[in-house]
Amino acid sequence: MPFYLDAEFWVAVGFVTVIGIFLYRRVPAFAGRMLDERAARIDSDLNEARKLRDEAEALLGEYKTKAAQAEREADAILAEARAEASRFAAEAREQLKAQIERRTKQAQEKIAQAEASAMAEIRGLAADVAAAAAEKLIAARIDENRARALIAGSLSELADKLN
Repeated sequence: MPFYLDAEFWVAVGFVTVIGIFLYRRVPAFAGRMLDERAARIDSDLNEARKLRDEAEALLGEYKTKAAQAEREADAILAEARAEASRFAAEAREQLKAQIERRTKQAQEKIAQAEASAMAEIRGLAADVAAAAAEKLIAARIDENRARALIAGSLSELADKLN
């Protein structure tokens, strides 16, 4: 049988023809170009991903710095608030102490005034009682002649003292 009647021969011819058409139409260059474009896109995507990762790391560092700074500020505010509360408590204690001292002093002054008033009243009552007792004693012991003599003596002393 002749070789051109063999099916394998025609498969080989078809294969060579298809390969020839591919080469004529530059299919390998096209496929290479597509692969190169795809590789360039992948490389571009990788570069952009690296850039985005670097930006994310920078933002993360910035936020960590800001968080640390905010924490320091919060600690400072808390310390200041505690100091202010201590100062306020100390002032309140001092004011309360001063107020207690003022009220104690006022109470002592009122007590002293009440004592003085009571003593004056007691002295007045004692003087009244003593005068009444003396009057009764004098009235009981003195007779009329002696009373006239005492009055006359008192009047003469009074006249001497007024001049």
